[in-house]
Amino acid sequence: MYNFDENIDRQNTNSIKYDLRKAIFGSENIIPMWVADMDFKTPDFIMKAIKKRTEHEILGYTTRNDSFYQSVIQWINKKHEWEIQKNWISFSPGVVPALSFSVLAFTKPGDKIIVQPPVYFPFFSSVQNNGRQLVYNELKNINGNYFFDIENLKNQIDSRVKMLFLCNPHNPVGRVWTKTELTEIANICVENDILIVSDEIHSDFIFKPNKHIPIASISDEIAEKTITTFAPSKTFNIAGLSSSIVIIKNKKLKETYDNLLNDLHLNNGNIFGNIALETAYNNGDEWLNQLLNYLEENIDFADNFIKNNIKKIKFKRPESTYLLWLDFRDFKLSDNQLNNFLVNKAKIGLSKGEMFGQGGNGFQRMNIACSKNILEKALNQLKKAIDNL
Repeated sequence: MYNFDENIDRQNTNSIKYDLRKAIFGSENIIPMWVADMDFKTPDFIMKAIKKRTEHEILGYTTRNDSFYQSVIQWINKKHEWEIQKNWISFSPGVVPALSFSVLAFTKPGDKIIVQPPVYFPFFSSVQNNGRQLVYNELKNINGNYFFDIENLKNQIDSRVKMLFLCNPHNPVGRVWTKTELTEIANICVENDILIVSDEIHSDFIFKPNKHIPIASISDEIAEKTITTFAPSKTFNIAGLSSSIVIIKNKKLKETYDNLLNDLHLNNGNIFGNIALETAYNNGDEWLNQLLNYLEENIDFADNFIKNNIKKIKFKRPESTYLLWLDFRDFKLSDNQLNNFLVNKAKIGLSKGEMFGQGGNGFQRMNIACSKNILEKALNQLKKAIDNL
């Protein structure tokens, strides 16, 4: 059994989550529950593989061999029932870089790219910082349940729309899109010659009875118009190793993407990232099963605590991810007031809802991938602060 109850001191390790608390929140005296990395130890089998590689005392240029690609193929087939081929697989140092690479490779300055907020905020910067135009198709929020706004999407499309960013599963709202939903949005893109870039980094965090469906797995026609990104970084807590997978079935698109990657000299990755990815996908089943059970217990605890103690906060249980999308709108606080209250009174650091774009005001995203006692402490601090409002 893996011990997810252990509290690991991450301070003074150059941890963004912990060592930037003062810079981000103005205080070090908070429980950080914001950026999406976990407070659990990286699995022992990954650490052993990395340590074994350090026994060879040359860390030169590296490449990826057949066993690397086979680990990716078997993991995606086993977990998501999608049969991919080696020559579809490319690389990125991260999912966010892959978004920017896709923008640069497949669109031109001034082109329009659709995003569906509230959504992971690098979606916005990956478009705007590269001189493209954002088109917002805000998700419909019906009593805490989120859906694609299909009619609005159709109305937004014109000849300048060249790409759609899809978050599948969705961060921050925690939706696992159904095959029907994905097929509907994909068909619109195919009909209008719009390239889909699908961020599927949270696809290993699926809670039953939900099932992750890679959008490119629905049909060959959709696959030909899709760039799909996966990574073990969230799943196995190895984001610092900067190794992600980009899957492109369309041969011409794949060549274009790879050419850009080569031009930027970013194709090789790093030795330890490659080793960690392969080891994770070859050995990670049991660890992930235990992790999912623990995360679901944390979600159960948070759900019960909030319903019984802080009824003015509303949230829908996530179908995926270890992120809670908390609705504070009943408190009638401005975003600044809410942020200041959480930091200065509740002493917790969450991700501001407004960062996720339209539909995010009045919300906060909470990362519950921590030990149960830390989660309980944070929620009790929140309750106490709200009771004193």
